[in-house]
Amino acid sequence: MEYEPVIGLEVHAQLLTDAKIFCGCSTKFGAAPNSHTCPICLGMPGVLPVLNKKVVEFMMKMALATNCRLNRGCLFARKNYFYPDLPKGYQISQYAQPPAEHGWVEVEIAGGKKRIGITRIHMEEDAGKLMHDEFSPVSRVDLNRTGVPLIEIVSEPDIRGAEEAAAYLRRLHETLVYLEICDGNMEEGSFRCDANVSLRPKGSETFGTRAELKNMNSFRNVQRALEYEIKRQQYLLEGGGSVVQETRLWDDTAGVSHPMRGKEEAHDYRYFPDPDLVPVVIDDAWVEAVRQTLPELPLERRERFVRDYQIPAYDAGVLTASRQLADYYEEVVRLSAEPKLASNWVMGEILRFLNEDKKEIRACPITPAALAELISLIKEGQISGKMAKEVVDQMYRTGAAPGAIIKEKGLVQITDEAALSATIAAVIAANPGQLAQYRAGKEKVFGFFVGQVMKATQGKANPQLINDLLKKMLAG
Repeated sequence: MEYEPVIGLEVHAQLLTDAKIFCGCSTKFGAAPNSHTCPICLGMPGVLPVLNKKVVEFMMKMALATNCRLNRGCLFARKNYFYPDLPKGYQISQYAQPPAEHGWVEVEIAGGKKRIGITRIHMEEDAGKLMHDEFSPVSRVDLNRTGVPLIEIVSEPDIRGAEEAAAYLRRLHETLVYLEICDGNMEEGSFRCDANVSLRPKGSETFGTRAELKNMNSFRNVQRALEYEIKRQQYLLEGGGSVVQETRLWDDTAGVSHPMRGKEEAHDYRYFPDPDLVPVVIDDAWVEAVRQTLPELPLERRERFVRDYQIPAYDAGVLTASRQLADYYEEVVRLSAEPKLASNWVMGEILRFLNEDKKEIRACPITPAALAELISLIKEGQISGKMAKEVVDQMYRTGAAPGAIIKEKGLVQITDEAALSATIAAVIAANPGQLAQYRAGKEKVFGFFVGQVMKATQGKANPQLINDLLKKMLAG
């Protein structure tokens, strides 16, 4: 029997607010354990949470960017479970009345484009973190992360394979980062994903028994874990067995998943409205004010780059990988009026430098104005492309302007026809054998003469001018 995977993803994104969702403690990552805590996020008796308005606005941004319907009222609820990193014994989340529902995003897959539905987006607080000692049977609890604001994005079960899941996650990730509401750092847990996976006979409308996968901290791991889980369930079903509804942990090193616990249902958490928090009312004016702050989203920007700048779709994809990189490129284009040349230099030398130094574009010492100046010097014929690579290297290392570097190193391109003609005449006179070969029809010898002229001019001659003059002078 041929089986079809049915996948739904639950994404948790940590929001880039300075303070936690219900108190004023810092959300900064990497502080000493338990130093960013207070009676509210520690769940001390008698304390009252106060909602951080910025959290609501960040949630609204993501909801609008993913075509969700924003409900005009929503409630916070207590999700009850007991774990050492949850000091209150419950998590403040949302259940019965979420703020955003019925959205979708479009992803690019092998067969074209596919729309994947979003069931809901809601706000909640994060739990703490358990740190297990490798050398002794001890676990320590760091509660700095407790109360850090999250949004949970729950997809419809529309995903039919590991590659689709990875494409969907990348779309959410780039959208969150473009909106500047999440840094997207998967290693630090800012962007996390759980996956519900089941199999059913192809053509069936009935869902199979699902297993939930956790502990996937990269796009690659998500794809590998899903591929493994699909094969695992298929093996069980084809062998006459059945899939157990459970939560499984992915082991990246071994490339397998392990059972963790039985899968909980909503009633296991005994949700009820949090009595300390009033309903959140989102009116039309607030929605419109937030809508006005939305930037152009990556998919729209890619399409505009291809349409307006006439660059390949591949270039547009690379250049819109981050909002800051796209902004940098557009500024270079604005100043140079050379979209393709700008694309080549940003994708080539600039990104190579940054990747080698593990830097973001915002830390690039070459400003858009400096790169645009370099492109203009190439267009004007003052320097060759080869010279420009030497210049841009110095620009990156020193931060100096291209004009200053060219002057200091004497890299101005030779464009004087009379001076270049004299050099070419000398090269031809010094190589009578090659001249005879060329005039006998061996056109490949032309490259020899170009090389000799470039050597004589120390690479400073204009290549196009060399070609034009050589052809005339070699023809006699």
